[in-house]
Amino acid sequence: MKARSHRVSDRTNFLGTGNDPFECLRCGTRVLPLVTGFRNHCPACLWSRHVDDVPGDRQNACGGLMEPIDLEGSEGAGWFLVHRCVECGAVRRNRTAEKDPRQPDDWDRIIDLSANDR
Repeated sequence: MKARSHRVSDRTNFLGTGNDPFECLRCGTRVLPLVTGFRNHCPACLWSRHVDDVPGDRQNACGGLMEPIDLEGSEGAGWFLVHRCVECGAVRRNRTAEKDPRQPDDWDRIIDLSANDR
């Protein structure tokens, strides 16, 4: 049996801790870790930062701010924020955390994002 090589671009699982508190570079909100899963965007302004190649690995050197540009999904399947890096243009999808018991995503901002024509 031949061993399969694992390139970062092939990986879809979560790596590292990736769930540390941080201060949002866009609005200054102190962001708490999620109770379950990984926090990858600010719950107040919904902006993110381009720091991961694979969610949680903190291996991307870009570090640019990622603007929320769209909302995808449905109530049954779950909602995803679509972010685009303002530095390099990379586009990523991130699951919303509107049901987090300690610091949920701002539902009004999510609704505003869904109403935008982009």
